[in-house]
Amino acid sequence: MQAYAMGIFPMADSRTADEVFWVEPRSRAIIPVDGFHASRSLLRTIRSGKFAVTLDTAFAEVIRGCARREETWINADIERAMLLLHTLGHAHSIEVWSRPDERAELVGGVYGVKLGRAFFGESMFSRATDASKVALAWLVARLKAGGYTLLDCQFMTRHLASLGAVAVSRDDYVALLGSALGDGAAAGGAARRDGPGEFWALDRLLESAASDGAGAPPGKVIAQLLGHTS
Repeated sequence: MQAYAMGIFPMADSRTADEVFWVEPRSRAIIPVDGFHASRSLLRTIRSGKFAVTLDTAFAEVIRGCARREETWINADIERAMLLLHTLGHAHSIEVWSRPDERAELVGGVYGVKLGRAFFGESMFSRATDASKVALAWLVARLKAGGYTLLDCQFMTRHLASLGAVAVSRDDYVALLGSALGDGAAAGGAARRDGPGEFWALDRLLESAASDGAGAPPGKVIAQLLGHTS
């Protein structure tokens, strides 16, 4: 957690690698919490309720889904560390399921670490069209509802760029991180916890929306939070 507070994150060379190394990129990808780009088709999917979306119901399965690739930086040590962080309440997952009933299958998800008003997105996976995009959209909505100011995506990809990610320099990233964690938190030492994000604010908002009148479906609330009300 101290490493994350300093802008550093762990990686391994492969799934079977024995060693973990620490990374501090010169250029960092972030998604501005107010700058997520959702296509019309993605918004229709979110509103439709095609997928069921949950929080922290299958954290271990999401990590394994992210690690089951030909090339992965998630080795056994990183997986164990993330499972421990999840147990301690520092790491979370958004799960996307094929249908909202007992026969649902996990078809996508994203996981990461939260600290202060920052969320460090670690990895995501998809086994169905738009599943990982839906997971990321729900994550952004959760961060927006909770007053978070930084969504770290580590390295830029075309996929992330299409969703609104921008590249910032190391110095700019450290400044954003320091603001999200408290003055001086990213300069070294442990992070201060003053003014952390409200990670569960979205759940209260969804409960309130469901109880008002006809009850707004979750997908509509997510689309509204992302700045799309039509």
